[in-house]
Amino acid sequence: MTDHVEHFPTEIQQLTAFEGAFDAFRLSAENADVLFASYPAGTSIPPHRHETHNVGVITKGTLYLTVADQRTAYGVGNWYRLPVETEHAADFDEDTALIEFWFRDRSI
Repeated sequence: MTDHVEHFPTEIQQLTAFEGAFDAFRLSAENADVLFASYPAGTSIPPHRHETHNVGVITKGTLYLTVADQRTAYGVGNWYRLPVETEHAADFDEDTALIEFWFRDRSI
């Protein structure tokens, strides 16, 4: 984990580290994971898909989310939604943090 994770309170920082392509703290819940993620400026995540329905809110900075060749900016307080298996890419021009819910229940 890098210094930019300090955006989150100590209680969040003490959660289990997420093992993935970005820095995050993981809070497990029934049929969902909750990730407290942070991305340093310049981070770019190539197109990919999830087997989960993802919903998130930006708490710092800006997420640029590309879905079906449409690039949308999400700033602080904005929520975004990605249905199961939706191909998407993400870019971060500035240090950014978000809270993301990964729901495993495919009926959502």
